[in-house]
Amino acid sequence: MARQQPKVAVIGAGAGGLTAALTLARAGLKVTVFERHTSLGGKIGREEHEGVAFDTGPSVLTMPDVLDRVLGPEQETLRDHVSLRALGNSFRYIFPDGLHLDISDDPELTLEEVHRKLGPKSESQMRRFLGYAKRIWEITNPVFIFGDAPSARGVMNLGLRKLLSVGKIDATRSMWRSICAQIDDPHLRALLARYATYNGSDVRKAPGTLNCIAHVELGMGGHGVEGGMYRLVEGLVSMASRLPEPVEFRTGSPVTALTIRSGQIEGLTLESGEAVAADFVVCNADAKHLYQDLLERRPPSGEPSMSGWTGVIRARRTLQRSAHAVIFPEDYTQEFADIFDRGTPPTHPTVYACDQSLAHGLRGWEDSSPLFVMVNAPNVLAAKGSTDWSQLSAQVHQTLQKHGLIADDDPVLWSRQPQELANRFPGSDGSLYGPASNSMLSAFQRPPNRVKEAKGLYLASGSAHPGGGVPLCLLSGLAASRALIQDLKHPPHQASL
Repeated sequence: MARQQPKVAVIGAGAGGLTAALTLARAGLKVTVFERHTSLGGKIGREEHEGVAFDTGPSVLTMPDVLDRVLGPEQETLRDHVSLRALGNSFRYIFPDGLHLDISDDPELTLEEVHRKLGPKSESQMRRFLGYAKRIWEITNPVFIFGDAPSARGVMNLGLRKLLSVGKIDATRSMWRSICAQIDDPHLRALLARYATYNGSDVRKAPGTLNCIAHVELGMGGHGVEGGMYRLVEGLVSMASRLPEPVEFRTGSPVTALTIRSGQIEGLTLESGEAVAADFVVCNADAKHLYQDLLERRPPSGEPSMSGWTGVIRARRTLQRSAHAVIFPEDYTQEFADIFDRGTPPTHPTVYACDQSLAHGLRGWEDSSPLFVMVNAPNVLAAKGSTDWSQLSAQVHQTLQKHGLIADDDPVLWSRQPQELANRFPGSDGSLYGPASNSMLSAFQRPPNRVKEAKGLYLASGSAHPGGGVPLCLLSGLAASRALIQDLKHPPHQASL
């Protein structure tokens, strides 16, 4: 009699869950994805207004080579289903003194712009900083990004302790101290400090190691996705649905409990009361939701990353815009003090705007484009007092109008504040990127993809290894599925709950 296919249940259809489901189904397992909402994609969201669809989540794709890792380069990859969009001068940084810096996908063109606007000394310092950021990336990415979740033993085996002691990855200084030690110009300091927000951290506390993010975007380039970031979701779903044993998707199916017997996962229970048997479970949700709500255990330690107010404006197309724009206030570091010390949205917020027609080729309306806007804010646990979000929305609108990016009557079509984000994604506390990286130990405190509390249980999300953001969530799904396949071939010792 033929051996029965192992059954895998995936909880959540975000980037990590979809990647895990696709990889495991391609390996011959029977996979069902249970998604609490009626749409797929998790934080890679999409809404529609008057027949025009627009993204409501991530707005730029970094590390595009990760797309080739989905299923492996020898097979059909995610890049076969999406087209990347070269943006040229992709980011315009706007400063309160009137200076504009246009940042290119080509680092040399960026350095030429720095030379032209800020002089040869700034160009020289920026060039050295980019070299420093690249070196950190080359040392750390095999350990913290592409390898298994780092552990104390693994660190010793890799010799990373020695690297830390000699400062090669700049783990003992904060990002801000490191930036200020290498860069004199306040415009460039603000530009580089902003990369702390790419994983929702405090530039004053996050280790200088995270300055490697500058290399990821400035050195490797930020890209658009033709048709919008949601095409990544559609590509994953399309591949998963066309397999010989296609992945089954069950939307509107919240999972309320896990079934564990003698330390072994046996299935899950849906909100409807339906019990589902499974040999393995991959949880694509925030780690806090898995541990606190489904395992009824103490969640992993760690400070949640920052949140944000986000919106989409129907913006007049006749105005001159870049694909991405960042409008800085007078004192950018005050933003981190407001968020992390005072627990309030910034008094004078930095405003980020993405023209989705320019960045991703969305067609928009006849005379307007969807303009995604964002202001950083504390997560709901860190927030102190109440916030008038309508007032913040008006402040953002006024800032964009002042700098000529929108007209006075361009309407906000959609918006979301931190509590709404927390409600939609249980356990997230409204954070955008899982745990913040506000200490040199943060990378070692991030939950691994193999959940030790139950055999056959895995975690794939932005709150697990290797971290938040679209590329890292895709890699988290790959890491979880890789661990599952390894355990299927070589079962580990029994866990105990």
